[in-house]
Amino acid sequence: MEFKKILVPVDFSENSQKILGSACDIAEKFGAKLSVVFVVQSFDDYSGFFVPHMPVAQFEEEMVQGAEKKMETFLGGCAGVESKVLVGDVGEEVVRHAQDAGIDMIIMGTHGYKGLEKVMFGSVAEKVVKSAPCPVLTINPYK
Repeated sequence: MEFKKILVPVDFSENSQKILGSACDIAEKFGAKLSVVFVVQSFDDYSGFFVPHMPVAQFEEEMVQGAEKKMETFLGGCAGVESKVLVGDVGEEVVRHAQDAGIDMIIMGTHGYKGLEKVMFGSVAEKVVKSAPCPVLTINPYK
């Protein structure tokens, strides 16, 4: 199996930085192109629960713009890395992007932000592993 396109979902945490470092090394060994995505959690699911001070669409748009700026900083000097900010359910969007972009391997962490790690990234990693169209390499950033 050839790995020409590797996808790395990130949440901008310190752990994501470690995972990205490992993914860069792996991509280099395979001569693969690295693609990094951040998913802004869609608020469509929550729209019935609260009335925000601004329209949900405007809030999501601002979240996307903020995430795009953060992505530039996060990637720093990583040359030749393509990046994208998506909106929706994190696990579903990672899998959809992998399918649409013809990704050969997904590299992701087993843990995201501390405290949220079991709630957020544990379940995201599980969802991606179960439904990804390609192999998924999970890395425990604490090891």
